[in-house]
Amino acid sequence: MRISRVEQQARTRRAVLEAARSEFAERGFIEAKIDRIADRADLTRGAVYSNFASKRALYLAVLLDTANSDTPPTGSNALPLSDDASSRDAASGGASSGSGDGGGLDGAGRIVALDVAGAVEAFARTWLERLPLAYGDTTAGRLQARSLTGVFDEDPRGRAVLAQITRLESLLLAVALESCRARTAGRRVRLAELILTMLHGAAGLAETAPGFGDAFDVARACRHLAGLDLADEWDPPYLPYVHPARLVREAWIPPGETIDELSGRPFTVGDGMIVALGPGRIGGAEDAVRAARPGEIVTIAAVIDDPAETGALVRLRLTDLTANLRRLFGPAYHPSLRLVLDDTGALASAVGVTPAFDTEVSIRVSADTIVNRAEGPGAAYATATARDSP
Repeated sequence: MRISRVEQQARTRRAVLEAARSEFAERGFIEAKIDRIADRADLTRGAVYSNFASKRALYLAVLLDTANSDTPPTGSNALPLSDDASSRDAASGGASSGSGDGGGLDGAGRIVALDVAGAVEAFARTWLERLPLAYGDTTAGRLQARSLTGVFDEDPRGRAVLAQITRLESLLLAVALESCRARTAGRRVRLAELILTMLHGAAGLAETAPGFGDAFDVARACRHLAGLDLADEWDPPYLPYVHPARLVREAWIPPGETIDELSGRPFTVGDGMIVALGPGRIGGAEDAVRAARPGEIVTIAAVIDDPAETGALVRLRLTDLTANLRRLFGPAYHPSLRLVLDDTGALASAVGVTPAFDTEVSIRVSADTIVNRAEGPGAAYATATARDSP
């Protein structure tokens, strides 16, 4: 049977990925060599580079492939609940710490009316479950843990993108926590930042000092963070200096079905705010979330100028986070907020922007017409607070 060129290219790519997986698992990113990967795949060095432009692009592709092939465990948590009282409280939403009246997990493992503290611990457990165990293969565990050790050490742009991604991760986790039952409502971004700081620290120790610490203790410590008074407010000092949005009348032509990363479902981008953010500005999504009109649908589009590396990094980090949020909070998680990873450029083209590192463009669509448009720092805030008629 004759194999088509497309099928052969797909087989070659798969062979490179499998060989690279073995090489990176055994040696880590820094010590891995493209020549050894080519030998493992019975291919030439050129064949590897014809599929992946760099070792970093190949490593990120392996991590994404690993993440996509991981099957979430059934039940409420992969870390089984221990028999102590605090763990039983965490599962039932008991008030051993934090605020709220309690709640629980349904049969699909989603949080039902859980208090903030219980939600924090449940999230920490699902996040920690992928870390390698002390008695396992700690080298291969780097892939399971999505290790980025050494990947961006000499790349200021990559480190800047990681900082922006983590800001967006904090916002998305905060919005989920803000939907929980609580005695006091308010912004929870600083809480989310502390949680992610602790979890990423645990991940670093799991890689460099396997066996140190206990995942259950880390999860319970995250739970106690919910009880801190962080005086968290959103009022950036640059808001008075943001240029107003323009009133426009432009036809809106959506790019067809798009996947919402928060719900995992396809949708058609229609009325509401659409904010296109480059990798160097993606952390500015909070401007749109906080300033949007009540009930207005906000679509955050991460527009990528470098799909093989920057795009893969954004997708890797946000895919992991949103999968955990869907698993715990279910489809009702903040339905007025949508997140699109626009690595094909389709949504960017519809908005009328060319993706760049520092892209920040916001529009408001009403009745299939773009009625407001703003560019530059604070564009989302400008559009959110603009009039849509003279």
